[in-house]
Amino acid sequence: MSEEEKKDLRQGEEQREERGQEEEQAAKAEAVGGVALEGTAADPEREAKLKAAAEARAARQAAKAEAVGGVAPEGTAADSEREAKLKAAAEARAARQAAKAEAVGSVAPEGAAADPEREAKLKAAAEARAARQAAKEKADAEAAQAAPPEPSPKQPEVEAAAALLKQLVGSEAVEEAYINELNGHMPTLVIKKDAWLSTAKALKGHEAFGFHYLRNVSGVDYETHLETVYHLVSLTSRKELAVKVKVEREAPALDSVTSVWSTANWNEREIYDLLGITFTGHPDLRRIMMPDDWVGHPLRKDYEPLDSEV
Repeated sequence: MSEEEKKDLRQGEEQREERGQEEEQAAKAEAVGGVALEGTAADPEREAKLKAAAEARAARQAAKAEAVGGVAPEGTAADSEREAKLKAAAEARAARQAAKAEAVGSVAPEGAAADPEREAKLKAAAEARAARQAAKEKADAEAAQAAPPEPSPKQPEVEAAAALLKQLVGSEAVEEAYINELNGHMPTLVIKKDAWLSTAKALKGHEAFGFHYLRNVSGVDYETHLETVYHLVSLTSRKELAVKVKVEREAPALDSVTSVWSTANWNEREIYDLLGITFTGHPDLRRIMMPDDWVGHPLRKDYEPLDSEV
């Protein structure tokens, strides 16, 4: 080998060695930038760089041995460093394309290696959702099996009222007795229509009740039936009681309690006017809000106005 050829070889070796050192330093910097946590997926771009650096070192050693008159190790390729760099560059490009595709929500290019870290995250998210669903189902099951809530402090009150009315009026007079918790634990009785007038007299006149004040009467259309609700107050014991009486939708009629509580007079007229319930025995049952010749009852859910703008 001539001196000129040796000089050219040394210059090429120095250039390759400088490039190899730069790549090795970059690989070391990335390697010391933090160790992946146990179980974290490997970075294919980093692995490719480390592999290329190792192959480059082996190639430099072979070239150096050849330059000084030695023989390269058996099986070493003539230009292994260049091949390693090309391979590392291709793998790095594929890794970058896959990462970019994931970042924008698209699919990785065909042939790109699957991202094990992303797959692990998706799997963990699915397992977390399943765990939350299982926890919810378990909590619902435990709640269903839990002991019933404590009874209302007014439960004895409504039970006593229902029992006394059954004695005074009749065993079939009370259809239902319960506490309306949404209305401040209001004791509530549902009374049969035929027993309503007798029940009203007992609620006002019996000393155990003493409901002398009828605070309000309202009517409700439940589509399956109509209902009147009486709100009673005892001015001596400060107790309150709600009484409901159901009537049929067709030709609804109910005994008036104007003779028991004079407050019922105009309230019953309003219910008659707007819902069409006839109060038998009312002293002056006529419309109170709508004209006497008005057709229909505006608060019924099947009411059809003659003029949609009225």
